[in-house]
Amino acid sequence: MNNARFSAFGRQAGTILVTLIGLLILTFCIGRLMPVDPVRAIVGEEADRATYEMVAERIGANLPLYQQFFKYVSDLLHGDFGVSIRTGQPVINDILHVMPATIELATFAIIVGAGLGIPLGILAAVRRNKPVDHVIRFLTLIGHSMPIFWTGMIGLIVFYAALDLVGGGGRVSDYYIGLVPETTGFLLIDSMLAGDWEVFWDAVNHLLLPASILGYSSMAYITRMTRSFMLDQLNQEYVTTARVKGLSKSRTIWHHAFANIRVQLVTIVALAYGSLLEGAVLIETVFSWPGFGQYITNNMLVGDMNAVMTCVLLVGVIFIGLNLLSDALYKIFDPRTR
Repeated sequence: MNNARFSAFGRQAGTILVTLIGLLILTFCIGRLMPVDPVRAIVGEEADRATYEMVAERIGANLPLYQQFFKYVSDLLHGDFGVSIRTGQPVINDILHVMPATIELATFAIIVGAGLGIPLGILAAVRRNKPVDHVIRFLTLIGHSMPIFWTGMIGLIVFYAALDLVGGGGRVSDYYIGLVPETTGFLLIDSMLAGDWEVFWDAVNHLLLPASILGYSSMAYITRMTRSFMLDQLNQEYVTTARVKGLSKSRTIWHHAFANIRVQLVTIVALAYGSLLEGAVLIETVFSWPGFGQYITNNMLVGDMNAVMTCVLLVGVIFIGLNLLSDALYKIFDPRTR
């Protein structure tokens, strides 16, 4: 048993290592194949040749590609992700500053998406081809079909401009900016730590609409997948057997059918959360949300390849981490995988 576990661990570690190497090669190629001259982005279009060559030598742009790649990997291993051309700050510092805003947004969105999507998917499966099933499928179809930037703009027009039910753009109203010390970077947590409940509720008010729109998009996907998984289980013979033996319908659904799809749902929710973390670009742009998505967009527009490469690498690491977390949760929900 120990040998089997060690072998499984070795395979998993090898897979992660190969994935990371592939990810490093991919991010390096993105930085070198993009039609942006990193030296020219630093020195500007008017710089003379001597200045250009001096900066190229300093950042290693004059080296052969294979040497540039090894330098890139060596710098990463030493924690050097480069300096952002746009902000003049180390890229890692910029990301640590903007990432909490996106994590806050994505976390509330996945709570909405999974909290509504899983029960609705189960309800649709149990009431298959009934009116409630058709309504749920129609709502999920809309969630999949509508562009999220359009939904965001309509939401701002209706719920902010017309009805004044939620906050507008940004994480907090302008007159509250800077009032709370940035302890963790998570505005809700920082405002609670500071005991400033006005800022806290204002931040919640600004978070509601973008998180709900992201959550609706995520809910559509989770609902459809949950419905599909549940239909597959409800058509199994063990469900019929349980009902014949007198087991209640609710117990059959929740303790048997749902128990058998929990592992699949872990993967679905984890991947949906990862997509929210790296895919909130449009909603962050619409709502002027100072997060990771807006950061990578702004840096792409100015050709800041240090920042872009680091962001792409971070997205890959996030998905690898979420897959590892899913594997760990598998062992909790399904002892047969241990």
